[in-house]
Amino acid sequence: MGKITFYEEKNFQGRSYECMSDCADMSSHMSRCQSCRVESGCFMVYERNNYMGNQYFMRRGEYRDMNRMMSMGMMFDNIRSCRMIPYVREFRMKIYERENFGGQSYDLMDDCDDVQDRYRMSDCQSCNVMDGHWLMYEQPQYRGRMMYMRPGEYKSFREMMSGQRFMSMRRITDMC
Repeated sequence: MGKITFYEEKNFQGRSYECMSDCADMSSHMSRCQSCRVESGCFMVYERNNYMGNQYFMRRGEYRDMNRMMSMGMMFDNIRSCRMIPYVREFRMKIYERENFGGQSYDLMDDCDDVQDRYRMSDCQSCNVMDGHWLMYEQPQYRGRMMYMRPGEYKSFREMMSGQRFMSMRRITDMC
């Protein structure tokens, strides 16, 4: 079971909201988030309601100043929703070169730091996540914007994140 606490002010001050599951809309609980503490589990936090917008992966730890994190690569100014990531032990995903599961395809069961180097694929535009929870990155070496993928079919990354493409992917193996 995971537990994350959000605070309106830096250094864990002000109103707080404790969350132990998914929360699609935090705006009724607090007006902003300046710090948070992940006591257990792993979470994805989102800049907009309903798990939309830019995302950030958070594992166990203390995040005293969200503004400082933003200047270090977090690309949004507030947290509006969060999703708890369950711990799993098996990972399996099939990636496709083109949208709608077209073009070359490859099965993954481990991390891939560069789709182009490993598979000679110029692009990854869709996938089917059969097992596990994954982070997909827009650049090789797990850099750039990321997207959380849980089991399901993803027919078009371009539709999901306006022109997004993914060049590296990593399993979420943390027990946190």
